[in-house]
Amino acid sequence: MYPAELVLPMRMDITEGGFQELHSAEDVNNAMVEAEEGTTLVFINSVCGCSARTARPGVKYAVNNSQAKPDRLYTVFAGVDMEATAKVREFTLPYPPSSPAIALFKDGELVHFVERHHIEGRPAEIIAQHLEMVFDEFCNSAEA
Repeated sequence: MYPAELVLPMRMDITEGGFQELHSAEDVNNAMVEAEEGTTLVFINSVCGCSARTARPGVKYAVNNSQAKPDRLYTVFAGVDMEATAKVREFTLPYPPSSPAIALFKDGELVHFVERHHIEGRPAEIIAQHLEMVFDEFCNSAEA
């Protein structure tokens, strides 16, 4: 488990972008009940400098600049919110554990998952462009 003071700036980075933190399995279960309608984006945050430092700005940029947006934004922190992260990973099966990672749910079903290996080595702009296309496909308000 990482020290709270180490991860605080990384937590704040994503929560200032509008994401609500989930700290327990109960928090995740409650969020996933809400996710049964509409679209829900879950960002699995991470300390990993090589990937998370581009994932955080990429996901925030996509959310802030897309015309189509998820209805709800949640985040768990791998290596910190152990129980919550494990519970989120149950909802992202059959994908193996990955952090950072980005999961989009539509009407309670996982419809898109961005694994760490899709994030590594890619700049935030490319991650954002990818997510904007995903949002256009699944979060289109015209479908509602």
